[in-house]
Amino acid sequence: MQQLPPCPQCSSEFTWQEGEQLNCPECGHEWSASLTATAEDEGLTVRDANGNLLADGDSVTVIKDLKVKGSSSTLKIGTKVKGIRLVEGDHNIDCKIDGFGPMKLKSEFVKKN
Repeated sequence: MQQLPPCPQCSSEFTWQEGEQLNCPECGHEWSASLTATAEDEGLTVRDANGNLLADGDSVTVIKDLKVKGSSSTLKIGTKVKGIRLVEGDHNIDCKIDGFGPMKLKSEFVKKN
């Protein structure tokens, strides 16, 4: 039996296939099976604190006060970050924050806008 990928919208594992379309019974999202194959080939999948799939250029919001290493200031909850870049590693979001400059963030401390 073929293992179907989870829903990219809500991460439900109860997806089903109808022709070339994949469907999610929980959120009703439909997507093409061919798009899933190309996304799996890329290998880099990053999810935010809520489980939403992140992509280059997305805008995110910080969900927790974060201490900035090497500085006495903190990155406050609710700070909006625009135009993120996804990278390999522990801190998998590379971004530029107004007032702080270039920074790397962990995806577990942000949510997608």
